[in-house]
Amino acid sequence: MGIMSFLRNRVGIILVGLIGFAIVAFLVGDVIRLGSPFWKAHENEVGVVADEVIAVQDFNNKVEANTNNFKQRMGHQSLNAQMMAYVVENTWNQTVSQILIDKETNRLGIQVSKNELNDLITGKNPDPKVVQTFGNPQTGEVDRTQLGAFIEKIKTQNPQSEMSRQWTSFLVGIRRSRLAQKYNEFVRNGLYVTSLEAREDYNQRNKLANFHYVALDYASVPDKAVQISDQDYKDYYQENKYRFKNPQESRTIEYVVFDAIPSKADSTEIKEKVNKLFVEFKATTNDSLFVGINSDTKVPVSYIEKGRLDPKVDTAVFSAQRGAFIGPIFSNGVYTMVKVLDVKMSPDSVKASHILINPTAEGGVEKARLKADSIRNIIQIGAESFASLAAKYGTDASKEKGGSLGTFGRGAMIPEFEDAVFNGKTGDLKIITTQFGVHVIRIDGQKGASRVAKVALVDKALISSSKTQQDYYAKASAFLSNVNDGRSFDEQSKKMGYTKLLAENVLPTSASIPGLENPREMVRWAYKASEGDVAKQIFETNNKFVIAKLVAVQEKGTMSLEQVKKQIKPLVLNRIKSKMLLDKMSNALVGVSSIDQLAKKLGQSVVPVENMVFANPILPGVSQESKLVGTIFGSQPNKLSKAIDGDRGVYVFVVNGFSNPGPLNNAFRQKQQIIQGLLQRASNETYKVLSDQAKIKDNRVRFF
Repeated sequence: MGIMSFLRNRVGIILVGLIGFAIVAFLVGDVIRLGSPFWKAHENEVGVVADEVIAVQDFNNKVEANTNNFKQRMGHQSLNAQMMAYVVENTWNQTVSQILIDKETNRLGIQVSKNELNDLITGKNPDPKVVQTFGNPQTGEVDRTQLGAFIEKIKTQNPQSEMSRQWTSFLVGIRRSRLAQKYNEFVRNGLYVTSLEAREDYNQRNKLANFHYVALDYASVPDKAVQISDQDYKDYYQENKYRFKNPQESRTIEYVVFDAIPSKADSTEIKEKVNKLFVEFKATTNDSLFVGINSDTKVPVSYIEKGRLDPKVDTAVFSAQRGAFIGPIFSNGVYTMVKVLDVKMSPDSVKASHILINPTAEGGVEKARLKADSIRNIIQIGAESFASLAAKYGTDASKEKGGSLGTFGRGAMIPEFEDAVFNGKTGDLKIITTQFGVHVIRIDGQKGASRVAKVALVDKALISSSKTQQDYYAKASAFLSNVNDGRSFDEQSKKMGYTKLLAENVLPTSASIPGLENPREMVRWAYKASEGDVAKQIFETNNKFVIAKLVAVQEKGTMSLEQVKKQIKPLVLNRIKSKMLLDKMSNALVGVSSIDQLAKKLGQSVVPVENMVFANPILPGVSQESKLVGTIFGSQPNKLSKAIDGDRGVYVFVVNGFSNPGPLNNAFRQKQQIIQGLLQRASNETYKVLSDQAKIKDNRVRFF
């Protein structure tokens, strides 16, 4: 009975305890099962925008797609660190913009109906993406037959097929574009300019002021004559705090670079190798193979126009005759040797179209060439157009444009393709095989003519040997071994005579730092470290070894006085100088009745200014002086002003008179001009407002 009574009295407490224990066990169980702490639950998030998670895999897929598009557009096989950073940044901005616009249009009830989407695809005014993808190159209009055939084909595809997924993505893109367009129209329709605003703007742009002034420049007071107190800094900071908002988190890093530049022994060794290689180059009978094996950059043996090579090499090549050997020429750290195989006149650019056939899909190269022959025959007899056959049989993106590759110069295509289109004539139909497949090529046009040279080029860069790199790495290691903290970093740098470099306001996405081409590893470290930390590792980038110290962490938001003290020092100096010069100017004003008397008393000149407009407050020969110009337009003519402190000095002026513009006869036109300016800024300003209001967490520094 005692036990039952105990349970009845405490049943509530026991139940609460059991439930609490179950919840904790559930959470802890998850931790144990996953084998990782709960704070890593978001480690695969590249960011969060307005509570919407951007998964790293999804973002990577977008980056990959944009990278491929960028390579194709720029004609690059690979991207350097700066280009890659541009692609990642662009992808991030696109992703954030899409999320913000989607959420805002949902909130406002802006939609794109199914009928509207269908109309954007097959209607009278199709979306530009549809025109670009299914357009006829000759007419610039949508090829309705091609579009209809594609839609019918999509209906037969498995929803999980690659073609269906691409079509779905295409439709989503069109829907999003239309949503963004509707939202922008919604914002623009809310813009309005009153007649009063129109008249004020008209006057600000057309009313003219003529005046004379006398100035005492802040530069006339030596900096050493000014004493700045802590209170001076505090007063300026408090009054201008709104100016010190840091829009994005950043870091300040100090670092010492050990640059493993080639030694004298390295230079001697590479020169001997190059001279030996040049003898072998002259003797070879297979130029392409020799270039492929021995050249650093492995430039294909092909025709080039003047200006493509290093200036020294270029001049030598285009001054040589066919069969000449040039080099070795040393320029910009590279030895270059060239064999001139041919020299001739050639078109500057070519316009061409092609139909690319995939040998794998056709059962081999021979079958692909047979199909290409059949396609060429159909084109030659005029049974079907090149564009329609490209849409039907092409296997690359150009099929959507009737096979058109547009106009391009030398260097834009692979050598085999380039030779075919630059060595033919307009109207030629050719079949070639390249690494991409079998091509049916039509030369649509050729422009210009200039001298080109076919060259086999071998280059060897002067680089540091392994021994030299090891020596510099040892120096960096010795430096690091004597460094324990920020203070010893500074002491060791000074003791050993190493120059400390400074990188200020390093963003999480920074792709370059002064003196370092690819510092991403160091940037990632800086965003994990604490202020004052010295990296325990040596960062390596392009034969440079770097020891880094995190000097400061600038959080997003209003920066502290200490963080901006160095930045505002010149402004605080000018403020103190302005007080000194205001007193001097005010004292000089006592007992004078004209600007000339004041100038004489101060030993300064009277400066005339004519036709100043309020909307452009630039003082000729000085700088922008908004406060001064604003005061002038609010003053009475022929009256000596009080002393005015500006951005560059202290001023006293006399207005000679104003020239008022004629009456505003067309207020509607003036309104339209103002509205056009507002419309041009509307999209960017709207995006900025949405970004500022949304909670955006950017974790890209973890992954890129």
